[in-house]
Amino acid sequence: MAIDRKSRVATLTVSAPGSAQPADAAGILAAGAAWWPLAMARELDDAILLLRTNEAEIGTWLLKTRGELDAVLAVDRALKANADNWFVRETIGMLRRTLARLDVTSRTLYAIIDRGSCFAGTLLEIALAADRSYMLAQPDDEAAAPRIALSDINFGTLPMVNRLTRLATRFCEEAQPVETARARIGEKLAAEAAGALGLVTFTPDDLDWDEEVRIAIEERSSQSPDALTGLEANLRFTGTETMETRIFARLSAWQNWIFNRPNAVGEQGALKVYGTGGKAKFNWERI
Repeated sequence: MAIDRKSRVATLTVSAPGSAQPADAAGILAAGAAWWPLAMARELDDAILLLRTNEAEIGTWLLKTRGELDAVLAVDRALKANADNWFVRETIGMLRRTLARLDVTSRTLYAIIDRGSCFAGTLLEIALAADRSYMLAQPDDEAAAPRIALSDINFGTLPMVNRLTRLATRFCEEAQPVETARARIGEKLAAEAAGALGLVTFTPDDLDWDEEVRIAIEERSSQSPDALTGLEANLRFTGTETMETRIFARLSAWQNWIFNRPNAVGEQGALKVYGTGGKAKFNWERI
C-alpha cells in the first residue's frame, strides 16, 4: 500500500501467489494461515480498514495487481475443488466479506489494469468492485498487453451484500451478458475482448494511457467528497433491493444527507458559491 497525501490518493497492490499453492485439502490445511487466499484476504482487509479509519482524506483508491494469471486461476480451481472442506469454506467466507468491504466503502475505487497485472478469477472481483476500470490496450504489441481472465469463482462464490454476483450487478441482472461472459471462462482476454464483454470501463491505448489515467484521478479528486459518496454508493448496487442496499445505496437517503452538509450549504459550500464566480472549499474527509 502506498499513500500520496498531497494528491489524496492511495494505491493498493495485491500480489498473486509467488510459488505453487497446494491443490488438495491436506496441503491446504498444512499451509494454514500462509495459504495464499487466506493471507491475501487478511492483508487486504487490514489495508481497507486502516485506510477507512485512519486516512479519511484519502478519497481515491487505485486497485492494482501483480503476478501471473495462471497462478491465480490455479488457486481458484483449488477453492472450488475443496469447497466442502471447513477450512476452505471459512477462507471463501473471509474473501467474500473482504471484497464486500470494498462494495460499501465510501471512496472512489479505480482498478488499474496495466502491464504485469493479474486480474483473474478471485482478483478480478476487485476490478469488478471498482467504480471504474482502466485496462491498457497495446495494439502494436499484443504479446505484452495485460490480460484478464474469468473463473467459476466469478459466478456465485463471492456475492456482494445485495446477494448478487458483481457480474450480475454490473449488467443490471440481465442474463445474456452474464452467460456470454461465462462462456469465456479461462480465456486470457486482452483489452478489446474485455471491453466488448463489458468487463472493463475504459481501454486507452499506450499512447493515451498515462494522460487518461492521470486526468481521471485528478478530476475525481477535485470534486465534493460528499457528492461522490452519494453517487458511488448509489451506482454500485443495481437490481434487487435488500436491507443492505436500503442502508448503503438509496439515492434519496444520500441526497437528504448531501444537501445538509457544509460542503453543499456551508458558507463556502458548492451551492452557496454557485453563480458567484467563487470557488467552493471542501472538507476532504470521506465518511
